[in-house]
Amino acid sequence: MSTVNYQNILNPAVCQIKPSGIRKFFDIAETMDDVISLGVGEPDFPTPWRIRQAGIASLENSQTRYTSNSGLIKLRQEVATYVKRKYSLTYDPEHEILITVGGSEAIDAALRAVVAPGDEVIIPQPSYVCYEPMTVLTGGVPVIIETDAEHEFKLTPEALLAHITPKTKALILPYPCNPTGGIMEREDLEAIATILREHDILVISDEIYAELTYGGKPHVSIASIEGMAERTVVVNGFSKTFSMTGWRMGYACGPAPIMQEIRKIHQYAIMCAPTTSQYAAIEALRSCESDVAAMREEYDMRRRLIVSGFNKLGLVCREPKGAFYAFPCIRSTGLTSEEFCERLLYAKKVAVVPGPAFGQGGEGFIRASYCYSVEHITEALRRIGEFLEELK
Repeated sequence: MSTVNYQNILNPAVCQIKPSGIRKFFDIAETMDDVISLGVGEPDFPTPWRIRQAGIASLENSQTRYTSNSGLIKLRQEVATYVKRKYSLTYDPEHEILITVGGSEAIDAALRAVVAPGDEVIIPQPSYVCYEPMTVLTGGVPVIIETDAEHEFKLTPEALLAHITPKTKALILPYPCNPTGGIMEREDLEAIATILREHDILVISDEIYAELTYGGKPHVSIASIEGMAERTVVVNGFSKTFSMTGWRMGYACGPAPIMQEIRKIHQYAIMCAPTTSQYAAIEALRSCESDVAAMREEYDMRRRLIVSGFNKLGLVCREPKGAFYAFPCIRSTGLTSEEFCERLLYAKKVAVVPGPAFGQGGEGFIRASYCYSVEHITEALRRIGEFLEELK
């Protein structure tokens, strides 16, 4: 029997990428009973009935064929109407909007369309796990900016300017931010937009949590800032806003010359997004704003509960103003983030995610999702309190 040397076959760039740090603790948790998880970033609400009904109707009407590579024109028109109403963004549905398989595909395709080997991509961290490996797979060079709690995990103009070089091609802007809950307000965006225009840097703006902001100020897209629409690809989707994670629906909006190249990648790699999901997404944009408002109100209540709970336990937790994650500091325990999470899981059967899963700037923090019931969150906090007492 011949032996295959897989190291000679596999792509070295892929082999060097570490698996997602989010999954490790859930793989362990799945082997245990009575685990309380605050780990998964997935809404616990069912997809609103009207959306499900639209998907069912599309199947009953045999609307099961391929769509245009760009997605159903009706859906692209609804996306254009939606982003205009919500974020004051104007896009041509024919040439500047692409329907993708979730927001992740849109990010991947956008990076592949603009980043050549050796190009530098600035990535603020802690942030979602996919940005850095996706950049590596293009042959690009990730340039990490570590944001901090003192500045509410915002990207500051000083930090941005310090990391720009002649090789800088793009900035990934991950706000509202997973895992920190940090947001960028209009004045924050205007300050960095000046630098981005001066240095002719493209922005890939991941706005998947745009509808989950708290405190009365609506989300502001950097593409709405003067001179930024022509140098920004906006990525958004339906997973978080409409509780449609399994439907795998996202979209990208941007200047036609860039979108033309992103569309090519999508065309050859994916062909088109799922047809049933596209019909469901049309209904989501047309008629489910009240459902979104109800979910956001419930998240806000849970947000206040979990932040208050962590602070009462002595784990300093700044107020997250977006998404549905708390990011408490655990340095007072003397444990690393990894040690804290592992010991908590085995001792009290509570699963949370170590901060370094989202970049080394996350060391000393853990991510806890509050897209769970009040009872679920309350029990998790009780067990964490017991764990902290036993550490003393």
